[in-house]
Amino acid sequence: MVIAALVKGLALDLAPRQITVNNIQPGPTETDMTADMAERLAASSPLQRIAQPQEIASLVSWLAGRESGYMTGSSLTIDGGLTA
Repeated sequence: MVIAALVKGLALDLAPRQITVNNIQPGPTETDMTADMAERLAASSPLQRIAQPQEIASLVSWLAGRESGYMTGSSLTIDGGLTA
C-alpha cells in the first residue's frame, strides 16, 4: 500500500516531464529460491501454479516500451489471482 502511494505521488510529480512511474507486484515465481516451495505455493494459487519468469519479464518489457506510454501511477499485480 505504501509503495502504491509512492508510485502515485511520483507519477504526478514527474508527469510534466513526460516520465511515467508504475509498479509491478509479482506473486510467487519459479526461481532457484522457490524450488523447494513451488508445489505448496502453486496449491495456494487459484491457477494452481506459480509464475514463470518470462511471464513477469514480458510485463516488464511491455511497461518499459512505448506501448505503455500513457500509463502512469499504476500498480500492476501479476500473481495468478492470489490476491483476488
